[in-house]
Amino acid sequence: METRPERNGGAFLIDRAAEMDGPYVAVVGQAGGGEGGRVGATNIGRLRQGKAARGGANVTSWHLRVFAVVVGVMGCLLLAASLVMSALHQVQFRNGAISVNFRGLQELKQNFVRKEQSEQIMHERLLQMATLATSKNESDSGNFALWEEPYKQARKWTPCAAKYTLEEEPSEDNNGFILVSANGGLNQQRVAVCNAVVVAALLNATLVLPRFLHSSVWKDKSQFGDIYQEDYFVNYMKGDVLIVKDLPSHLQSLDLEAIGSQITDNDISKEAEPSEFIRTALPVLQKNGVVHFLGFGNRLGFDSVPADLQRLRCRCNFHALKFAPEIQKLGSLLVQRLRGVSAMQTEMDTQLFGSNMLDRPFGDKSTDDAGGPSRYLALHLRFEEDMVAYSLCEFGGGDEERRELQAFRETHFPALVARLRNTTVSPEELRSQGRCPLTPEEAGLILAALGYVRGTFIYVAGSQIYGGATRLRPLTRLYPNLVTKEDILSSDELAPLKNFSSRLAALDFIACASSDVFAVTDSGSQLSSLVSGHRVYHGRGRAPTLHPNRKRYAQILSEEAGIEWAGFQKRVRTMVDEYKRVRARPRGRTVYRQPRTPGCMCRADDDGSVDF
Repeated sequence: METRPERNGGAFLIDRAAEMDGPYVAVVGQAGGGEGGRVGATNIGRLRQGKAARGGANVTSWHLRVFAVVVGVMGCLLLAASLVMSALHQVQFRNGAISVNFRGLQELKQNFVRKEQSEQIMHERLLQMATLATSKNESDSGNFALWEEPYKQARKWTPCAAKYTLEEEPSEDNNGFILVSANGGLNQQRVAVCNAVVVAALLNATLVLPRFLHSSVWKDKSQFGDIYQEDYFVNYMKGDVLIVKDLPSHLQSLDLEAIGSQITDNDISKEAEPSEFIRTALPVLQKNGVVHFLGFGNRLGFDSVPADLQRLRCRCNFHALKFAPEIQKLGSLLVQRLRGVSAMQTEMDTQLFGSNMLDRPFGDKSTDDAGGPSRYLALHLRFEEDMVAYSLCEFGGGDEERRELQAFRETHFPALVARLRNTTVSPEELRSQGRCPLTPEEAGLILAALGYVRGTFIYVAGSQIYGGATRLRPLTRLYPNLVTKEDILSSDELAPLKNFSSRLAALDFIACASSDVFAVTDSGSQLSSLVSGHRVYHGRGRAPTLHPNRKRYAQILSEEAGIEWAGFQKRVRTMVDEYKRVRARPRGRTVYRQPRTPGCMCRADDDGSVDF
């Protein structure tokens, strides 16, 4: 770096002319007025003469001293710059990034070209009333009921899956090995892992650490050890199921498909009963010593699974699967900044972060001015292009939207396109049946009807919203304080996870599970299902979840022309309140979402006795 001499005052003159004679030479000259150049030249000449006269030893010593000074100065400057950038990032996050001209969401950043862009609005009348209501409600921003689990019965349910083990530990003298290659993204694969644990126990087999298939949609090559702690998983489950990292060498060379050991999702029913696995897979396992389940998406049911095997699902999902340390540390930092406080002591924190829960980061002053923990609501907007396209619904975008979504289906869902060739699908009927994902606008209307004020701090998961800025703007009109992980964590902090969608999705999982309130927009989403279940299991009855009934909500929206805001509020609140009621898992429902079930959670009665 060259520092030019000033007209007044001292300057460092950096000389590269002596490079031919040896190492880089730095010469300090005192410049005064216009004499700096001459003084510098004189010093250079003297230095060279001194070098010739005195020999190389003294010059080398001089070089080392000057080099050490320069390196020290540059190091101090770099450290100071790093601290300043960290502080600026925090100030922008807590103060500047949340504004009327909010650009936080990644999709909004990419598409926000002009302030005056069109909005994709489906419910103009309700949106106008909601905008007025959220602004008027600012005086009610401290309404505690909005952030609390309304039913105290929820606190009577406690985790039980960690307390029990099988009467007999698994033996290596069993029927063989189970291989699973799981498809989908982070959450679908998590379900497949825990279902695989149950199937391995059911078939008295050793489970090989599951593999994750590369998807054209998710585009992530991450494997189990990139996302979860392998050794912890194996050791935690060893009293229930033997788990190894690889097949024995004598089985690795086998063509499993050729010998009939490969079982695809076409060979096993969706949510199959345990008896189907015994009938289909066990004979193959006993014959060949190995079975490979390819895909394994939602292949094991719930109601017919005995309590001791159901417990294995819960042990796996709620206890054994811990995110990799890299994800835990970054997730801990994410939640700290969301809360505006460094100390985290909840049961959920312990389960999510373990020993990798971070103290306040060095130089991070963002927590000092908060005056205590800040509350935030996590909103899972399941409105990505794949979800929208697969739903077959329409969202007010006309012919252009239809062409775009059909092209996406033909590329990514050819089997769906083939099934539709001889079938007529009515988007209106699908919406009336509650089968359409909620738009950002419709999600915002629910929050407004529940009473959340305009200033509510909202973390948005699933930020690659179909339609980009035009779809998001109705929501940001109601709630400008929206952030994603990209707003809270710097690009350098996120760099290790860049281009790994499943690892980034793990951060969304953590932020949603740790939130004061979690708002769901799609009951079919695996993320919503798993996060809701974690909040029930580890939330100690203090982790409310907002879950709309989409069929009922579609009916309410269909009557918007004649409905007033008070009536809309009442009906939405009744709809959401019904889901919050505390009950054991209903028949046909997933234990991953509703773990209040035998083998998973226990209920303490008023007399102190414990059920299940």
